[in-house]
Amino acid sequence: MQKTLKARFEKQSLDYHAKPVPGKIKVVSTKPCEGQADLSMAYTPGVAVPCVKINKEPNSVWEYTSKGNMVAVVSDGTAVLGLGNIGAEAGLPVMEGKAVLFKRFADIDAIPLCIGKVANSSGRTDAKKVIETVERLEPTFGGINLEDIGAPACFEIEQTLKKTMNIPVFHDDQHGTAIISLAGILNALKLVNKDISECRFVVNGAGAAGIACSEFYITAGARRENFLMCDSKGVIHADRTDLTPEKKRFAAKTKARTLEDALKGADIFLGLSVGNIITRAMVRSMARGPIIFAMANPVPEIFPQDAWDAGAAVVGTGRTDFPNQVNNVLGFPGIFRGALDVRAKDINEEMKLAAARALAELACQKVPPAVLKMLKVAYPEDAKNKVFDGDCPLKATYVIPKPFDPRVVPHVARCVAEAAMDTGMAQVWIDDLDAYEKAVTARIKKA
Repeated sequence: MQKTLKARFEKQSLDYHAKPVPGKIKVVSTKPCEGQADLSMAYTPGVAVPCVKINKEPNSVWEYTSKGNMVAVVSDGTAVLGLGNIGAEAGLPVMEGKAVLFKRFADIDAIPLCIGKVANSSGRTDAKKVIETVERLEPTFGGINLEDIGAPACFEIEQTLKKTMNIPVFHDDQHGTAIISLAGILNALKLVNKDISECRFVVNGAGAAGIACSEFYITAGARRENFLMCDSKGVIHADRTDLTPEKKRFAAKTKARTLEDALKGADIFLGLSVGNIITRAMVRSMARGPIIFAMANPVPEIFPQDAWDAGAAVVGTGRTDFPNQVNNVLGFPGIFRGALDVRAKDINEEMKLAAARALAELACQKVPPAVLKMLKVAYPEDAKNKVFDGDCPLKATYVIPKPFDPRVVPHVARCVAEAAMDTGMAQVWIDDLDAYEKAVTARIKKA
């Protein structure tokens, strides 16, 4: 029976991607081209006019081209979620999917760019080759979304590009997960009456996402000395000699050597690793009101019911069928919408923190009737269980808003744009943020 269901699902997926035409995206013109007059505007001779204008006034490229609403989704296919190093061609359906989400949730035009021939002699990603390729894209795109690029190259690639490019560069595998999970943690801490600065964290998985999440939580007020990080060899401790520079920042002076050791007395567990590695006994060994974010997919480090039975106060996963899904679509569409609309030169820490706080705020706000009606359609079981009810809906099963909540992207965009202006990242000023948030809502609804 299980094999039959799997085969049926696989056929449905292949049909979805192949019919009626191959792939999930296409280019649609924003201007008419129905006759000689239109043709003379779209191409020669009319196109020469904006070309000359941009040549004389480079900043006018934002006014006369699609650059201001165009994002490149760049990957070499070396770290595709759940699939690993499958290569650029095999990663293309994922990048097309990301482009679909950009358009559906934020009305951003995104182009998937899966790049090849960027490996070094050992077969690993050569950061310099990727950097050189992406740098050359700046004239065309308003932002760069790096995706599914393996560690440690992904760190050097993003850090370098953020310095050399004058448009936002964002590695979603690192920062998307960090932003959404931080929103959930901030709200979970309200429920258990704890302060992030006093919490002990255990992070299992020391790849790009695990390290980025930990660094981001520290930016938000957590203390580095309160982290124990584990990789496939156990606890990252000060006596190890096999650590990358990124891991060394989390090398702790501790006697703990296993994940089980590390969890004793911990307040928060963050899992970005493999499934079924946390037991009920391990949860019971944690501090009062433990918070569990078990984000391995498709099988979490511990299933929610097991964690709740063992005393967990709040549980989040990466799955849609459990409460508190850490889904990156809650982040990148609104983040890029806000960054593009103020023509931000970068996405800095303050903008990322603003996005996390925006998401946390939404889970605490009363859901308007019109939005509640939409959520009942998108999430009937949650609505039946009164997840969205109350002046402050915040509860153990709702510390993160839902992806199809139409308030998410506009509110995140507003807060990101405001942070960009406050920190000198913006090149365009928005005077009325209330009006801007409403305009983004209307734009997405119309798209």
